[in-house]
Amino acid sequence: MSLIKSQIEISKIRDAGKAVHNIIHSTGAMIRPGITTGELEDYAAVLFGKFGATSPCLGYSPGGHPPFPAWTCICVNNEIVHAIPGRRLIKEGDIVTVDVALELNGYVADSAWTFPVGKVSPLAERLLKVTRDALYRGISQAKAGQKVADIGYAIQRHAETNGFSVVRELVGHGVGRTMHEEPQVANFGQRGKGPALKSGMTFTIEPMINAGRKEIECLDDGWTIVTEDGSLSAHFEHTVAIVPGGAMILTNGD
Repeated sequence: MSLIKSQIEISKIRDAGKAVHNIIHSTGAMIRPGITTGELEDYAAVLFGKFGATSPCLGYSPGGHPPFPAWTCICVNNEIVHAIPGRRLIKEGDIVTVDVALELNGYVADSAWTFPVGKVSPLAERLLKVTRDALYRGISQAKAGQKVADIGYAIQRHAETNGFSVVRELVGHGVGRTMHEEPQVANFGQRGKGPALKSGMTFTIEPMINAGRKEIECLDDGWTIVTEDGSLSAHFEHTVAIVPGGAMILTNGD
């Protein structure tokens, strides 16, 4: 059952969202050829401390997974989600996703953004634009009275119309009091299907779009999810709240 949040709770999630936005975009500004994903993680971890926040990802261990060993997930090129920061060197032309979930004063917000590194290929540039636009098309459907699948329908239609594929196994989710709540918010679906959206719901919308096929696989570390065909993948995510008039983005930094 989806958790309905009060205005006070939404305000607290938005406070966490401001910190998330700052960490993602400050870390994004550090991305350059020659830096490692581990160095980006170290920089982000310092920012968590400055905000007095914690990472619900650090030590997270669902369903027999080994505990996640980092504050953030930082993905490069064909890595879709949950990549563990480490020794990987960033190169000119890469695309890098910084994914941050953060808990502040008992409330959680979650967001991700994919950044180009210098001059990227036309395919990468188009993938980033289409995935970012798909996020906002999904957000435009997040209104009281709409259905959850209306969000996924808008995302899927935009991605596939532009020749890209939508990851099926990884979805958005309720967030706020904990990192993972109901409802699940898929990036595909049939218009008019699924639970009704209600005022006070808070959840993530997070298209994960591949340049090639939609199939995925998990690496031996038990966490990193990559495209099966090695194609590029982009990931853009906001936490939103359903309020009168539509969706309020809680991770915009305002």
